[in-house]
Parts: sequence; structure tokens; C-alpha cells
Amino acid sequence: MAATLHRGLGLRFKFVNINFEKLIFSSSGNKATYTRLAEVGRLGIPKIEGKYDTGQLFLHRVFGYRGVTLFPWLARVYDRDVPNKKEDRTMEEGSSGFNHMGREVKGHTHTYYQVLIDSRDCPFVRTQTEAVTFLGNQDNSRSLYAIPGLDYVAHEDILPYTSTESNPLNHELFDKFLMFDPEKEPCFSSRETLRAWQEKNHPWLELSDVHKETTEDIRVTVIPFYMGCRAAQNATVYWWRYCIRLENLGELTIQLRERHWRIFSLSGTLETVRGRGVIGQEPILSKSQPAFQYSSHVSLQAPSGHMWGTFSMEREDGYTFDCRIPPFSLESKQDPSSPSSSDS
Repeated sequence: MAATLHRGLGLRFKFVNINFEKLIFSSSGNKATYTRLAEVGRLGIPKIEGKYDTGQLFLHRVFGYRGVTLFPWLARVYDRDVPNKKEDRTMEEGSSGFNHMGREVKGHTHTYYQVLIDSRDCPFVRTQTEAVTFLGNQDNSRSLYAIPGLDYVAHEDILPYTSTESNPLNHELFDKFLMFDPEKEPCFSSRETLRAWQEKNHPWLELSDVHKETTEDIRVTVIPFYMGCRAAQNATVYWWRYCIRLENLGELTIQLRERHWRIFSLSGTLETVRGRGVIGQEPILSKSQPAFQYSSHVSLQAPSGHMWGTFSMEREDGYTFDCRIPPFSLESKQDPSSPSSSDS
């Protein structure tokens, strides 16, 4: 059975028995017309157990882009949709900052992967392709730098495939990080430069916690990252980035209209941030394009805090509702400083 995939269709796959022989991908550069198909490779069977090795080519199950795995992360996943054994247990005031939600959420470990995205697919997928950012190396620098085409992918979102090409993925770091080895499966292995890069940049690459919650068939996933701190005007400013993925699990089309954030600082101050859409967009989540992913940043003049909030959503039949953003911690290893916060 052959699977023909076109860019921009946002196809999702739920596999029980995999019998695909060939994975076909549109190579047209025009969003409106698709006239030429190019063979990518042979689709493999997704792993139920174990991890994918470095160099595994894959198709993203939700966003449809081509990618390659660099290395795995073991994350703690806090899923508010999964009932706890003690559902009525509440958090004590100040214990973890989640007391405003009324109950504790148990975490479980899950495998995620650091991956490279094929640059040819970036214009056609609804995920921000510069989601990995870091602070400038200068102590007095306020600059944020971005590495394009890096993403974090959950184990179940990887659809592995093999290719006979020695350079099947377009990304400036592909040849620097990986080498072709036809005797190996997968046929790409890590170079020493990848191991050195991982070790050097581990602090701002590290994925530790993942938070999930579903409201009215809209699934929100949040992954926060600590980026470091900088001295500014006799105070220390701590920076985090957070990646958010929204996915429509229902049948009706829904559009995000507004965001409403609450940002709690270690000192006890609470800031409210409201605005239209996210990153200048009001994304539509439909059956054909069910997911959208973006990243943003927040700074505190305190070493830790929490964020939570809601997205105002409008369904195609006119029904409006608030979609909950699961609360997540902003943690650092730095000493406390004076509190304040800002969301960008």
C-alpha cells in the first residue's frame, strides 16, 4: 500500500498494522499547486518499546515534516487528563505553586527527542521552526539567539523511515552532526561534533518537564526551558522560554482568539497579561490542520515562579469557551533576587 503525502494537509496517522511500502512526499515549492512528487524512502514500523537511535529519519505524525533524531531526553510528564489515585488530594499553600488548580498532578517519565527539521518543509508546517533559543554569551548582553530547525518530539509522534540517499535531509547542521554509514541501521551515526555540542549546550537544551491538559477537545501541551540569567540595572534577570502545542481532537473547527496569562513570582507578586492571539496570529485548528505550535519567552527578577492561564477559543458554530493552559513551574538554580516579571 502506497501513502501519498502532500505538504500542508496536516495529516495525522494512527497505526495498528503498518504495511506501507513507500513514503511519498510532495516536492513542489508552490503552496497552491502540487504537480511533482518525490520519493523519500521506505516507511518503517514505529517502536512500541525502546528508543530510536541517533540518526533515525522520521516523519512527524502530526505536523508532517521530515526530520532526524539527534539524541533522546527523559522528561517528566504531568498530564491533568489522567486521573490520580487520590483525586481529592489538594496541594498545601506554597508547596508547589499549583494550589490554585486545587489538586496535585502525578508525573510519569516519557521519552522525547531533540531533532532537526528539514528546511524544505519548514514553510509548509504549522510549527515555529526557531523554538530553541539561548542567551548571548556576553554577561551584559540582552540578546536572544535562535537556532532554526530544532524541535522536541515525543516518542509516539515519530514515524521512522529509511532512505538510500547519503544526504536525505536539508539542514545546515546535518553534515556537521551526522555521518553516513551504509552498514549501520539507521545508516547515520553521530559525529564527535554532535556529542561536544550536546555537552556544551546541555543547560539550555535540557527538557525536563512537560505539562498537558484538555478542554473541550483542545489539547494544550507546555514545555518550559530555563535559559539562564543576566545582570540588569542592579538586579538579576532570569529567563525562560516555553513551547506550546495546541491540538484539536474534535470534529469542529476552532480558532484561538485571545490569551490570558497569570505569572507568579517567588516573592508573591502576580502579574496578568492579556492579548489577541499568540505571536501575532489567531490560529485555526481544523480537522485537516489540527495542530499549531509556537514558543515565547518570560523573564523574572526572581529565580523561580509559575505560569498558567487560558486561551479564548471560538468554535465554527459560534460557541466560545476558555481553554485551560496547564500550570507549569519556572525553576532555576540561581540565588534569589528582587521579584518582577514580564511576558513577551
